[in-house]
Amino acid sequence: MFGKLPGFASDTPKTRKSLLEIGAVGGIMDANENLAADPVQLIVDANLSAGNQNNPKLTAGMTFLGQFLDHDLTLDITSSLERQVDPEMIANFRTPTFGLDSVYGAGPNGSPHLYDQIGGQGIKFLVEKLAPGGKPDLPRNSQLTPLLGDPRNDENVVLSQLQVAFLKFHNAVVDYVKAELDLTAPGEVFGEAQRIVRWHYQWIILHEFLPKTCGQTVVDDVIGNGRKFYKWKNEPFIPVEFSVAAYRFGHSQVRPSYRANFTGNPGNTPFFAMIFKESPSSPTDPDDLTGGCRAKRRFIDWPTFFDFGDGNVRPNKKIDTLLSTALFRLPTKVVANPDARTNPSSLAQRNLLRHLTFSLPSGQRVAAAMNLPALSTADLAMLKPWGMDDHTPLWFYILREAAVQASGERLGAVGGRIVAEVFIGVLQGDRTSYLSQDPEWEPFLATIDPAKTTEDFTMIDLLRFAGVA
Repeated sequence: MFGKLPGFASDTPKTRKSLLEIGAVGGIMDANENLAADPVQLIVDANLSAGNQNNPKLTAGMTFLGQFLDHDLTLDITSSLERQVDPEMIANFRTPTFGLDSVYGAGPNGSPHLYDQIGGQGIKFLVEKLAPGGKPDLPRNSQLTPLLGDPRNDENVVLSQLQVAFLKFHNAVVDYVKAELDLTAPGEVFGEAQRIVRWHYQWIILHEFLPKTCGQTVVDDVIGNGRKFYKWKNEPFIPVEFSVAAYRFGHSQVRPSYRANFTGNPGNTPFFAMIFKESPSSPTDPDDLTGGCRAKRRFIDWPTFFDFGDGNVRPNKKIDTLLSTALFRLPTKVVANPDARTNPSSLAQRNLLRHLTFSLPSGQRVAAAMNLPALSTADLAMLKPWGMDDHTPLWFYILREAAVQASGERLGAVGGRIVAEVFIGVLQGDRTSYLSQDPEWEPFLATIDPAKTTEDFTMIDLLRFAGVA
């Protein structure tokens, strides 16, 4: 997006040392939670989680919806911590669309292992049960490897259950198409169901996720007045300012622990757990929320994550420069062969080092290029010991901007504009999206809710229609 701007700093040993110190365990970005504390207390005791301030505008589920959207949009399987080739040559190994490739794979013909070839006529997804009478789980092979369009969607229990929700949503729409549209040929049923699923999903992106994340004003401006900075010649691409900096704001939203469900533990008691631990208790049913396992309690009750009006929802964390302490100690299954300098287990350090790999400009230069007011050195005074309060890594800048300009409740001017333009631009560049084919289209699968006064479709409607909430 801003390829003519110089990098925020030279890739020198001194710069790398500074970035490692900024993103270090116990450093200025560490929320300093006691990871040995009870996961319930980390949720309810403000003194134990002082660095994780509640966001009154976003619920806990938006973090994981954002992760799901990222996996649908991007896939770069190359290592990106050491200097590589020109950033413009870094490939995205998936078509940059919101087409649910992470769910559909290559479709019934290209990815037949994802589909039920018997009861579902090859056009419904396989979904399995945790136990007789238990909750749904991803289909897995004999070694519990998930059968997915994108294996990253089994990184944690919340994300894997969100994937299950989309599988079941498609299956429910297949039933709807058969019953309501008088289609019988499997290929026709699948094609229409897929279109309906994709368009409702894209509606959620444009009308729920983006307004809550970037602000309704910037979304309306991009739609009404066009994109100013995200442009392409032939087809959409994923700019590094988005993938390496702006869209990593979600790392700041992660809580150290969550209530996964209300009845998963013995005695039908709630299952609370850390998002992940360096050394989980068990490889088959760990005491954290890492994925890759199948056990009876490893399911999600969605009223904790999205607001169904029953008083059970939990808030998201504010967007700011503090990350949950668990993210500074990534487990070995996430970071193979960790090394303090070249392959750190701190997510903050990894994000900051990528700014050198991809020669990202400073937040101040990007703000100037966008003709937006820049943060002052006083706003970034915590970086003064490293001399980066006036030329700040873009990711850090965007996190701080959200805290200063929007009280951490959404992204600020630079971050919000980058995310909104890329998301909307990808939708506009996809000739099969509803925004390209029928911009006046409105969703029609919303569940009956007397409280609703307008036609809409939200994540709550999707979860209800899918039969998982």
